[in-house]
Amino acid sequence: MVPFPVTVSFPVHWAEMDAMGHVNHARYFTWFESARIALFARIGVHADRPRDVGPILAMASCDFIRPVVYPATIVVGSRILRVGRTSITMEYAAWLLDAPERPCARGASVAVLVDYNTMQKVEVPPEVRAGIAALAEEPPK
Repeated sequence: MVPFPVTVSFPVHWAEMDAMGHVNHARYFTWFESARIALFARIGVHADRPRDVGPILAMASCDFIRPVVYPATIVVGSRILRVGRTSITMEYAAWLLDAPERPCARGASVAVLVDYNTMQKVEVPPEVRAGIAALAEEPPK
């Protein structure tokens, strides 16, 4: 699997399972969200509390590849695919800690930066672009 510059890991909780005997599909979006927030922190996008400028999720998708069941530890990687004028496109992968070569899910999202006072889109600032460039230059994990 191609390395992801930002990863987070979580224990799978019994309560995350659904009636079908595997982790419910909605949980993957929560995992992706946690990876996205960690990625934002690394590039200088403040998403941890309301501010003047911040991200709003415009699109999110997930391809479910294989089920995850309790007990397990899941690892979610995130990376940036594209930076637009006002948006950042990200990619995710989720895999079991003991099987990193076999993804359980892949996903993508687009976040748009907005001025929360006016609710208008704003350009990705130079300092965020610099954070993205620095992240891309780090050696793969």
